Amino acid sequence: MMGNYWYGGMGWIGMIIGAIFSIAVLIGLIYLIVWAVRRTNGNSTQSGTQAPLSQSAKDIAQARYAKGEITRDEYQKILSDLDR
Repeated sequence: MMGNYWYGGMGWIGMIIGAIFSIAVLIGLIYLIVWAVRRTNGNSTQSGTQAPLSQSAKDIAQARYAKGEITRDEYQKILSDLDR
């Protein structure tokens, strides 16, 4: 008789809905924790795109020119700006 009050009189359907809701909340908490840890430690996918601290500006410009990210004129302008 008490069970009818706990699940709104829906019986086993109410228990299934309650279980699904509990699992959804648990998955949401896990996702939130993972997101927070990645946010505080820095995302590993972003760190791969950043240049290492030991590279000089000329090395970075040369690498970008070699990858085709900048044109020859842009590369030469960067080098002339760095030589000033």
